Amino acid sequence: MTAFIDEHRVTYGVEPICRVLPIAPSTYYLHAGRRTDPARRPARAQRDEILSPRIQRVWEENRQVYGVRKVWKQLHRERVGVARCTVARLMRRLGIAGVVRGKPVRTTHRDPARPCPLDRVNRQFRADRPNQLWVSDYTFISTWQGFAYVAFVIDVYARRIVGWKLSASQQTQFVLDALEQALHARRPGKALIHHSDRGSQYVSIRYTERLAEAGIEPSVGSVGDSYDNALAETINGLFKAEVVHRRSWRSREELELETLRWVDWFNHRRLLGSIGHIPPAEAEANYHQQQCESAIEA
Repeated sequence: MTAFIDEHRVTYGVEPICRVLPIAPSTYYLHAGRRTDPARRPARAQRDEILSPRIQRVWEENRQVYGVRKVWKQLHRERVGVARCTVARLMRRLGIAGVVRGKPVRTTHRDPARPCPLDRVNRQFRADRPNQLWVSDYTFISTWQGFAYVAFVIDVYARRIVGWKLSASQQTQFVLDALEQALHARRPGKALIHHSDRGSQYVSIRYTERLAEAGIEPSVGSVGDSYDNALAETINGLFKAEVVHRRSWRSREELELETLRWVDWFNHRRLLGSIGHIPPAEAEANYHQQQCESAIEA
């Protein structure tokens, strides 16, 4: 309405137009004055102008996957005091939103002739320290070159991805490679449990022997039951939502590079609600800092 008055005020004048339109001249002059002098705008509008680019920056710096809650949490970590409803309102205005996870796909194929270790986790995916409990799983992705398979090894304490591998084949070697990466990076001691589903790769002789050689106790859940490996399924779901489903993948190499970037971001910058809305690396650093302080006090 004010735009209409701006367009015709020279010809007809402001007051005559306002007599025809349902608007008072004082209201028009108020809005016109705010356009020429931003300091006269309402406090909320001025604050929105400051917050909007910050919200846009947080969303873009975090791979454009954060929804309202994660953006709000990150702003608070940056000492920006803002209400969650304000973040939601401004994200709607900016036209940005978080990604939404789809339904999980079953990838477990059991070999009934192969003996399986006991389930030593029983759906209790909690750990008191790093390198106490690892969970492993893999998922598949369609690319223009054909299917790619990505295996992850996750440390339950801080949900940190400690090993991963992308392959064109479902053979045991690719999940073994993810395990080897985790062993090299973490060098765990004894009393570590490794939990997976009953997929043939994870209960294979080669995989089981490698766990025994590293002094790791194996554990498996039941076939076709995502709850028995729920934490690994959750990481797979985040990977699919935040990487895979957002574009079409021309090649496995392209997907592998983006997975590398995502794992680095996930471990060092992504806020996880299950560990207090901090990144996994920060949660582990906090644990080691507390251990050092306790040792000094002792």
